[in-house]
Amino acid sequence: LVRMKFLQLLSRKPGKLEMLFQIPFCQKQFPYMCLATSACLYSKKKKVNSYEQVDQEKYKNLVYSVTSYKTSAQTPETIFEEDNLLYGPPDKHSPRVKAETKTPKNWVPLINPNKRIPLLHSDSNLPMKIALQKTKMPSVTRILQQTISPQQAFYLERWKQKMILELGKDGFAEYTKNLFLQGELFHAALESIFLSEEMATKEQREDVDISGYLSSAQHVLKDISEVKALESAVQHETLQYLGLVDCVAKYRGQLCVIDWKTSEKPKPSLKNTFDNPLQVAAYIGAINHDANYDFQVSCGLIVVAYKNGFPAHPHFMDPDLCSQYWNKWLLRLEEYMDRN
Repeated sequence: LVRMKFLQLLSRKPGKLEMLFQIPFCQKQFPYMCLATSACLYSKKKKVNSYEQVDQEKYKNLVYSVTSYKTSAQTPETIFEEDNLLYGPPDKHSPRVKAETKTPKNWVPLINPNKRIPLLHSDSNLPMKIALQKTKMPSVTRILQQTISPQQAFYLERWKQKMILELGKDGFAEYTKNLFLQGELFHAALESIFLSEEMATKEQREDVDISGYLSSAQHVLKDISEVKALESAVQHETLQYLGLVDCVAKYRGQLCVIDWKTSEKPKPSLKNTFDNPLQVAAYIGAINHDANYDFQVSCGLIVVAYKNGFPAHPHFMDPDLCSQYWNKWLLRLEEYMDRN
């Protein structure tokens, strides 16, 4: 009976709940804490939960995917759906049109189809060494320098100004002079190695300026054989340009035009060598169209040696790669001829 009366009182309006505290038997039968707690819970306003205002239907799939997560179940389709929900559908863009590959107007093949290779070569084991004659023909180096891209020209000029700022004009002139001299000494040392089929002389090995370069190139030199030309002039009789080839020899069994480069910074990939592949391709084409040479070349090799002795980076150019750079060279040659 007491419990029923208590429940009846609790079900009344809040204002009349005070009567509960005035009934004597309640004070005796029920602990004060029980009544006080019940009164507080009933009289306080219920707190509003902000999560209850969220559109449950809209996000039920997201909640389910999070709560039921065990392993990643994302697929390309679900990723696209999620992106659409968060950011909307992607804009419709037309596919980029690839730039047309330019072709030279006056195209000449890299390999000379009219050149006849004698069955018997010269008995001389000495590499060819034709002196460079002064003519009106432009050199490969000059053509590349005068057709350098604006981006390369910008970076080259920025590097030059930075060096001048650090070293001064006279210091920069001395720096470039020493670099050129070191390159000449390095080439001379390599030439003596190939001609004598021995290591460089004691003086060359002990020369501080090139000893690092020689150490750097040692592992590449082991793969080179049958040297056919050293520091020899070549000219393309049809396209009318000339150059001086560092070396023509076999590298791992493949006859190559070899270009020796020195560097203070590492150049681990072919793209780090800038226009050097075009230079090699130009020399290959010149040799193949030069009547002084009774052979043809289809491969190239760029060897970047380092002053600190770090192992040189050899960049081999197979026939397909040489053909690609040959087309680029023809475009640069065409640009030069148009300007001049």
